[in-house]
Amino acid sequence: MRQSIGCRLFLPSILFLIGLISGPNPASARARHERRSRQPAKAPPVQPVPLSQIRVFDNLPAPFSLDARSAVLLDGHSGAVLYAFNEHEKMQPASLAKMMTFYLTLKALAQKRIALDTEVTISEKAWRLSLNNQVSRMFLRVGQQVTIRDLLYGLVVSSGNDAAVALAQYLGGSTGAFVIQMNAEAKSLGLTETHFMNPDGLPADGQYTTAADMAKLGRELIERFPDAITYTSTKYFTFDKIRQPNFNTLLFHDARVNGIKTGHVDSAGYHLVASADSHGMQLISCVLGTTSEVQRWEQSEKLIDWGFRTFASVHPDLHKVLPASIRVYGGVADEVAIAPAEVPYVTVERGKEGAVTVAYVAGARYLIAPVTRGTQVGAVNVMLAGKSLASVPVRTESAVAEGGFVKRMTDRLRLML
Repeated sequence: MRQSIGCRLFLPSILFLIGLISGPNPASARARHERRSRQPAKAPPVQPVPLSQIRVFDNLPAPFSLDARSAVLLDGHSGAVLYAFNEHEKMQPASLAKMMTFYLTLKALAQKRIALDTEVTISEKAWRLSLNNQVSRMFLRVGQQVTIRDLLYGLVVSSGNDAAVALAQYLGGSTGAFVIQMNAEAKSLGLTETHFMNPDGLPADGQYTTAADMAKLGRELIERFPDAITYTSTKYFTFDKIRQPNFNTLLFHDARVNGIKTGHVDSAGYHLVASADSHGMQLISCVLGTTSEVQRWEQSEKLIDWGFRTFASVHPDLHKVLPASIRVYGGVADEVAIAPAEVPYVTVERGKEGAVTVAYVAGARYLIAPVTRGTQVGAVNVMLAGKSLASVPVRTESAVAEGGFVKRMTDRLRLML
């Protein structure tokens, strides 16, 4: 019995050493990264889409086609689709599935269900992925205690399948239960063309996504969890003395780029969801199904560069056309403060930012108590050359209760005069 237990404890150690010998050492981590990119792609050849099939914001002419199966470019602030083709074509997400694993981990952190310093015990299932030379990994060891912080870097920078499984098991109790959470979250975010089968994106029947959904998920990541950029913009991550470069090589070519995630699977090709910031504008690109690692970053950069040159995000000042309050009759207060429900970004062609105008359209000149908080009293219209870009409701910021009998009668007489 004692000998059997010893064997069980000894065998994982031997297998781990074999994995280290057969896998890269710290000095060859980058070589592995490049070596994988030189493997011949088995994805279907890409046929450029005719310009007539490419949709561009505001019906502008399509500037070019991309060497990819599908693509989307979003204004990260306004959500406007700037460029798109075949964006609803379904294909395997590959490691883009880790974006949802990333999202759910950040959500758990925001809800304080876990902390960055929370330690996760690495399971045998996660550890075995670290021995597989055919997948990306952060080289976890069975029984090792690893913080959520390190697992996040390992997930996003190293694209570790082992990190994805470790996080899934910790957050969901099992990978199967976590996948249920992934699909539930996808549904709540409106990702109607996505279905996950695992937390790491390894090819699986029934697993699919689209460029439209992945671009939307990328935008949600940045918008809801700004700290996501801390991880996605990191160029190198060292864990257990193994230094690995970020698989998103666009980070090394374009200083405007700060994320997000790559993916590759033979049947679909090379994917990249990228985020970039420049002069107050944020872009989210999704390029799926290119034929090589180089192509995915070159095509993404081409799209991003065009987006920054062609469009601008405008954050108009709505308050400058609004009165501070509106008159209230028959209440305990004679007026109530009003404000726009939000101050949205709008997308315009670059060079037309100064032509954006705002105007307040009053829906009521006064209110009669009782007044509830959030009562709409008008709207602010955002326009460009007479065309409406947005209409923002204006609402009361607080409630006003009815006044006493004398106050109500006095104000009623005032209204009659």
